[in-house]
Amino acid sequence: MRPDPRTAIATVCLSGTLDDKLAAAAGAGFDGVELFENDLVVSRRGPAEIRRRCADLGLTVDLYQPFRDFEAVPPDVLAAGLRRAERKFDVMTALGVETVLVCSSVSPDAIDDDDLAAEQLHLLAERAGERGLRVAYEALAWGRHVNGYEHAWRIVRRAAHPALGVCLDSFHILSKGDDPRAIRTIPGDKVFFLQLADAPTLPMDVLQWSRHHRLFPGQGDFDLTSFTRDVLGTGYAGPLSLEVFNDVFRQADPHRTAVDAMRSLLALEDSLGLLDVPAAPVPSGFAFAEVVGKPDLAALGFARTGAHRSKPVELWTQGEARVLVNAHGEPGSIGALGITVADPAAARQRAETLLAPPLERTPGPGEAPLTAIAAPDGTQIFLCDGDDWLADFVRADLPLSGGPAAGLTGIDHVSLTQPFDSFDEAALFHRAVLGLTPGPTAEFAAPFGLVRGRGVSGTGLRLTLDCALVRRGGWAPAVDAPQHIAFGCADAVASARELRRRGARLLDVPANYHDDLAARTDLPDERVEALRENSVLYDRDEHGEYLHFYTELAGARVFFEVVQRIGGYRGFGVVNAPVRMAAHHEARRSAGR
Repeated sequence: MRPDPRTAIATVCLSGTLDDKLAAAAGAGFDGVELFENDLVVSRRGPAEIRRRCADLGLTVDLYQPFRDFEAVPPDVLAAGLRRAERKFDVMTALGVETVLVCSSVSPDAIDDDDLAAEQLHLLAERAGERGLRVAYEALAWGRHVNGYEHAWRIVRRAAHPALGVCLDSFHILSKGDDPRAIRTIPGDKVFFLQLADAPTLPMDVLQWSRHHRLFPGQGDFDLTSFTRDVLGTGYAGPLSLEVFNDVFRQADPHRTAVDAMRSLLALEDSLGLLDVPAAPVPSGFAFAEVVGKPDLAALGFARTGAHRSKPVELWTQGEARVLVNAHGEPGSIGALGITVADPAAARQRAETLLAPPLERTPGPGEAPLTAIAAPDGTQIFLCDGDDWLADFVRADLPLSGGPAAGLTGIDHVSLTQPFDSFDEAALFHRAVLGLTPGPTAEFAAPFGLVRGRGVSGTGLRLTLDCALVRRGGWAPAVDAPQHIAFGCADAVASARELRRRGARLLDVPANYHDDLAARTDLPDERVEALRENSVLYDRDEHGEYLHFYTELAGARVFFEVVQRIGGYRGFGVVNAPVRMAAHHEARRSAGR
């Protein structure tokens, strides 16, 4: 496979005017763009000026698209199509782009006749070739008569013109379940263009699926590594180009979206062995979690065991759980996470290559030179080598506080709410930069609207990413962007009893929940009663069981969870999230907040 492939992005992927889109693409490091015709039509810049602007930004225009409903049509429709094509060839010449994308026809005028389609595409390619241009024929998944890449290739082969080739689009191929391995039978010099898009698996009309739900590589369910390997195996020498229709991306900040898009291509190149970058780290666990504010950790059985050398930060510990309490910042938030990796320097290099540069940080005397990067939601993630970071904390002259431990053993997972616009970006970031594996996306009906969640996990480290799907109007009594830290324990019922005895403000669960639990499970009555008495929630999967309970809010949006995993349970008790959300709302209302 060739090293260092060129990269491109379709302007349709990004929000804004054409100037906005070009600046964002260049800023993210793309080599070129696919110019979508609508972006040209609404631009005040003429084609020649756009060409100059791209050159100034270091961009090439690699594809002009789309040219629709041309082939296998009656003579009068063909004549109109050729007139239209000549005008577009003029535009392409001024733009300095040599390839036009011709989509398989969806017109009712189209005839199911491959010979006619080949004949007319040959004629179009002849006119394009006379101008030094090329035609890339693409099979739309919803094409009227041609909707598969093998069919499109048969027509191109039958047309037999050097200026005619195929465009291969991962969505049109993989969304239909077509086998991409036959791509390798197409000569590389006849693959004129490659368009890449991922997507979640959705049981819906393929046209609507394509127009609204495409994602960048690594954010959906398609195997784009194998697909791209098949294309590169032909000898294809063009750019790796993104064509993603997505309602969120087309309304979001184009610069941030372009960086997300480039990160997805870099991660894809890494999966293909085309990127010179250290392997993804294998985080072995949480070194610490930092909470901004004044949570009552002593009531949870934590002991204050250290103070930072130069910052208003305290270290609280219980078992292997380490929580930093920071007096500065947004009260009631998770400010930072420390993750343990074997080689922080290599993890830093990977992060920089994947467009997550280290945050500026100047350690004080005697403090560890830690590297921190920013996750898409703004959380600082510190890359820690074992316990070196503990050198930042001293015990001298520190009045220790806290009592006997309450059975909490370590940090099981951390839950972070994501802005709606960056939910998919966050999953890709944690997979590509930190080497975590995304789990399935789940949606559930919460008391104040739909919520989407997804776990990302590795060896000894788990995160959950959540977002509200829709937020409309001013009535929003739900906790805004909640975050929480979940601590593991060996016996959730015993820990709940101990924490209540210590005066911890645990969240009360309505009796209806446990009545329903008794009805829908075969748990012994005495076990259900023990869960009820201590407001402990329950879930299970094919691997094991999950017992968990929550605290009330410790500030505006942070709370804590205590969990017990029995057997090989892999989830996060998502089925119980609506119960927790309603209970938090009732607790806030009772407290007058």
